[in-house]
Amino acid sequence: MIGRILEIADDRRHLFVNRGFMVVRDSEGDRKELGQIPLDDIAAVIANAHGITYTNNLLVALAERGTPFVLCAANHNAVGVLITLDGHHVQSKRIEAQIAASQPTHKRMWAAVVKSKLEQQASALEATGAPSAPLTALIKKVKSGDPANVEGQGAKRYWGLLFGEGFRRDQSGDGINALLNYGYTIARSATARAIVAAGLHPSIGLHHSNDANAMRLVDDLMEPFRPVIDLKVWQLHQQGESHVTPETKRALVRTLYDDMQSAAGATPVMVCMQKLATSLAQVYLGEREKLELPLPGLPLTLAGSLESD
Repeated sequence: MIGRILEIADDRRHLFVNRGFMVVRDSEGDRKELGQIPLDDIAAVIANAHGITYTNNLLVALAERGTPFVLCAANHNAVGVLITLDGHHVQSKRIEAQIAASQPTHKRMWAAVVKSKLEQQASALEATGAPSAPLTALIKKVKSGDPANVEGQGAKRYWGLLFGEGFRRDQSGDGINALLNYGYTIARSATARAIVAAGLHPSIGLHHSNDANAMRLVDDLMEPFRPVIDLKVWQLHQQGESHVTPETKRALVRTLYDDMQSAAGATPVMVCMQKLATSLAQVYLGEREKLELPLPGLPLTLAGSLESD
């Protein structure tokens, strides 16, 4: 089952748990109940307002289910994530294998991730009518560990082709950048859940190595899924939407439920994330050789919406 991603974006909200449900209550006035949802149906909770209050019991209940609780800053970037310490029944075995993995294995896996990201970026450009050849030409240049930083070369070409030569990716920026920030926060939370559910540790990355980043593997494995967010932001911008609003937030969340092409056929983005994380655990254990990455191509639901525009 694919869980629901819930965002709490109003300061006047109190969250607590009651009989297996997360309950949302107004924290002012008559403190009326605004809604409730079964804890088992929640994929992630995004706390995107500074005046939210919540009980420790709720955080414990979410952690027990492997459901990330994500804390956002004013720029919609995730600044903290509460995740479970017990994500899988053989978690210790898998983390031991993750730690013991050789550098050549990490480099080989990272090269596969970079190639997949470039393929998805090329697909996004093709969907918008922009030339995709500059990205596809880079794919064959990716070597083990990507020592030439082909990923970075691709990013420099990609952003200008997608949003125009004047665009600069800026995590502190507003408009398109803020929309990207929010979309990536959603994708990051879903990737974090997939990694913990697969019994891996999110801090032990393939490539990202910032010592201050406790989510290095999350940032590694979400790379092939960023273009899904990018394309939705492009579409919203084409429709005149350039700000983070309740409507654009919902549109970005829905991208994780769209179908991507995979070896098993049309598969929701969140499930593709789960399959990728599980396949990495299997590589570490010596049970398979390659990662299960999404195949090149536009998410099917999004493709239909672009064709109808």
